Amino acid sequence: MSYVEMPGAKVPIRMWADPATVEEGALQQLRNVATLPWIKGLAVMPDVHYGKGATVGSVIAMRGAVCPAAVGVDIGCGMSAVKTSLTVNDLPGDLSRLRSRIEQAIPVGRGMHDDPVDPGRLHGFATSGWDEFWGRFGGVAEAVRFRQDRAHKQMGTLGSGNHFVEVCTDTNGSVWLMLHSGSRNIGKELADHHIGVAQGLPHNQGLVDRDLAVFVADTPQMAAYRNDLFWAQEYAKYNRSIMMALLKDVVRKEFRKARPTFEPEISCHHNYVAEERYEGMDLLVTRKGAIRAGSGEYGIIPGSMGTGSYIVKGLGNPGSFNSASHGAGRRMSRNAAKRRFSTRDLEQQTQGVECRKDSGVVDEIPGAYKPIEQVIDQQRDLVEVVVKLKQVVCVKG
Repeated sequence: MSYVEMPGAKVPIRMWADPATVEEGALQQLRNVATLPWIKGLAVMPDVHYGKGATVGSVIAMRGAVCPAAVGVDIGCGMSAVKTSLTVNDLPGDLSRLRSRIEQAIPVGRGMHDDPVDPGRLHGFATSGWDEFWGRFGGVAEAVRFRQDRAHKQMGTLGSGNHFVEVCTDTNGSVWLMLHSGSRNIGKELADHHIGVAQGLPHNQGLVDRDLAVFVADTPQMAAYRNDLFWAQEYAKYNRSIMMALLKDVVRKEFRKARPTFEPEISCHHNYVAEERYEGMDLLVTRKGAIRAGSGEYGIIPGSMGTGSYIVKGLGNPGSFNSASHGAGRRMSRNAAKRRFSTRDLEQQTQGVECRKDSGVVDEIPGAYKPIEQVIDQQRDLVEVVVKLKQVVCVKG
């Protein structure tokens, strides 16, 4: 970790990346965040890269304020993983049928279920709090309440971009299930609404970057945002839980003879806000492209669709506000990846993985991401590796 002092900054930037390798656009975003009046700390993860609103791979700790654009539009986006009793010996040589069954069970892209998923019919799904959760939808921003039907039908769906469902194997030959998704369209609608509200508030008019507009404590706008933010984060967690239940059901049916069982689920947000206490202060900690890595807490750090991922355990480093990276992090934009790579490159870089290999996912090619091993090495004081996973099936939207 290195400290980066910048002119006008109210706090030093604690960086778990080589500053010389961080693109100028991301550095400027970090400089801007460090000048905010409410800032109490800023930590930068090794997967750092330029992002809309605020830098991906940043942990922003503020007192009495929160920046909705720093959370991002995919509120509560994160990961879930489950170890199964299956081994590599249980897997067929041709995994195309398994991939097809997953795609049939879990809508991808902009797709949604024809009817809302009934959690009461999902094997082992805990329905406690489900009705109360949906009952609170009537209290979210009025501007998005008309989206309730869509929000119901998108619950348990993947989305597109870097979201995925994977079947993986670990170094001991065990099979894992893993997925990455967030709060879908309803999270984006809530985020867009509140970002617009924040940018119109008087105290935000003199900011160096209008994307850093904040809500401040003890105001109705802050209360409204916190209500909707925490609801959307819960939506994202439910979304992943339902997808995992659907995925388990596919695995039970496809491997009926093996009678698979499943260990407890590991789940973590990586675009969210948490109320935490550091150095005697109650702070609002925004993790955008970062996971919580408190002492002993399990986390998931995925690589790209052809390189593998890591299950980790947090070391509770207060310098990073108990945080770690959320993945490998992009090293080039989506447009740049499309210009540089072809479908042939994609086929080569995802060799051995049952996945899409068409032009629609070239922007997700492994070459567009930083090497995951390097990212892990740069945060050895933040997490310890529990197990490395390698995908054999990858479903993308």
